[in-house]
Amino acid sequence: MIDVRVPSKSWVVVCDGAKALILQNAGDAEYMNLKVEEILSQPNEPDREIGTGKPGRTHAADGLSGSAVQQTDWHEQAETEFLKRVAAKMDVLVREKQARRIVLVAPPRALGTLRDNLTPDVQAAISAEIPKDYINLPVDQIERHLVA
Repeated sequence: MIDVRVPSKSWVVVCDGAKALILQNAGDAEYMNLKVEEILSQPNEPDREIGTGKPGRTHAADGLSGSAVQQTDWHEQAETEFLKRVAAKMDVLVREKQARRIVLVAPPRALGTLRDNLTPDVQAAISAEIPKDYINLPVDQIERHLVA
């Protein structure tokens, strides 16, 4: 477990590449009471529904040689776009709801993608980053993991 202080009215964003929970602490730092403010998600469609058929081929200018084009990872692209949406939503929290303390909880790979897309104002508001995947836990278990 990780000990993180989440004062009253602080925000907690728990996400991965397909789902995000935006929570606000209605309690205090000692007795956390996270309330769900918003849930973001994206459909998990199979590759055949997202992309095209098999990868293409290219041919050299001489017309004699050719090579295959690497298969596009459609799920990875969808996750990156979703995490950009989460970063934009965090920017709205800072600008419109005056969020001054945000605890960000996401798997390491998602954290890296989020960091690349956060505005300086959001980066300044982040008080802690937790490299864990808590998205499939109930809110009360997320609270227990955040408080020692």
